[in-house]
Amino acid sequence: MVKINSIKKYISPVFIAIWIPILIVMFWYIGTESEVLNNSVFPTPGKLFSTWKEMVFDGKYLKHVVASFSRVIKGFFIGSILGLALGIVIGLYDFANKSTIALIGMLRPIPAIALIPLMILSMGIGEESKVAVIALGSFWPTLINTISGLKSIDAKFIEVGKMFEKNKKQVLFSIIIPGATPYIFTGLRLGVSSSWTCVVAAEMIAASAGIGFLISYGREMAQPATLFIGIISMGIFGLLIELLMINIQKRALFWAPSNK
Repeated sequence: MVKINSIKKYISPVFIAIWIPILIVMFWYIGTESEVLNNSVFPTPGKLFSTWKEMVFDGKYLKHVVASFSRVIKGFFIGSILGLALGIVIGLYDFANKSTIALIGMLRPIPAIALIPLMILSMGIGEESKVAVIALGSFWPTLINTISGLKSIDAKFIEVGKMFEKNKKQVLFSIIIPGATPYIFTGLRLGVSSSWTCVVAAEMIAASAGIGFLISYGREMAQPATLFIGIISMGIFGLLIELLMINIQKRALFWAPSNK
């Protein structure tokens, strides 16, 4: 009985999570086989799977996935480090906050994707422009959430630290930074999701490899199976990245009430 209950404990969430995607695939299959869905736009699941399998065995699919992930890793690392560093300065010092509030308010609403043409004009169509767009995409969520986290620290905790004769460095690393960490992790999660979106958009405009390139290539060459492989890959890897970040956050912030 105990084993059955433990199995149900793990099977039920999985079934709840996948039953809608399974239903969509079923309707997709019925629609394409009955030609209710235009096969020149929507490939059959069988055609999609055979094209995907061919790309995997040829090594082409891995090439595109590796290209996208390498750009995301570089851009996310640069953008998150800059966002974290600047966010700490702005969050801690009132003068820095007041000096940058107007600039941040003007620049933050501009989506990173809208700056792709500018990046290409200034840096060319090489890797630099793509990494710069990705870095910008991860920069803003990390920056804003870091500032919010530092501003959310209750002043009473800081006063308690001073009462115990803690110096500024000890207060910063023992009270302020740990208290802001949940916000920072939220910013990093949003940042990596934004990075994934930006890399696909950048690759659709100027690239010779990557998941975004697959989508663009499938559209230009009228190959719907290739196009859908790119779209589905974008969703699957985006979900895996999100689950990975959630797991890291839970392990790193095991003490936080929201992660228990």
